[in-house]
Amino acid sequence: MNHRLLALTTLALLLSPLPALAQTDHRMHGGAAMTGSMPSPAALSSLSGRAFDRAYLSMMIAHHQGAVDMARAVQGRVKDAQVKAWVAAVIRDQSKEIAAMTGWLGPLGGLDTARRDQMAGHMKSMVTPLKTAANPDPAFVQGMRPHHASALEMASLALQKSGDSRILKLSRDIVTAQAAELYAFQVWLLRQK
Repeated sequence: MNHRLLALTTLALLLSPLPALAQTDHRMHGGAAMTGSMPSPAALSSLSGRAFDRAYLSMMIAHHQGAVDMARAVQGRVKDAQVKAWVAAVIRDQSKEIAAMTGWLGPLGGLDTARRDQMAGHMKSMVTPLKTAANPDPAFVQGMRPHHASALEMASLALQKSGDSRILKLSRDIVTAQAAELYAFQVWLLRQK
């Protein structure tokens, strides 16, 4: 089985219970309500070629920056060792990916600021509640679930539509890492009950 088929199969199996997470407009995160709707990856589905790659990278940069901002909002306040490790990994890994994606945009016409700004606006609505969450550990983990679910949706679309080997590898890596993290987040949350 090739990597692309494996990633898509894994995604299909892991995402079956997740659409409700991405569709919910109002969620509670450690006592803080999160509002807003995630920009739909369906907006990407009508694009192809370089136009798709530019839009996808522009949105994913803002999406990753949102995760970094979410992690920084709780950094130094989380107490659980596993949550601390997730926070550090988000900052480290997604910052590296932002730098790579930013470099890839030049030949594609540069950053699509409209798509970036749309995603960045939603990301801000996910970060704000974490800054004041009474219990930042579960707030971060709960907040990252819909965040990762939407990244998986976008990355899955890129695996189907992109013709750029770098974007395909990045998207495969996102699917692999974030699907595993979604599982780990759920297990961690169940242990907190």
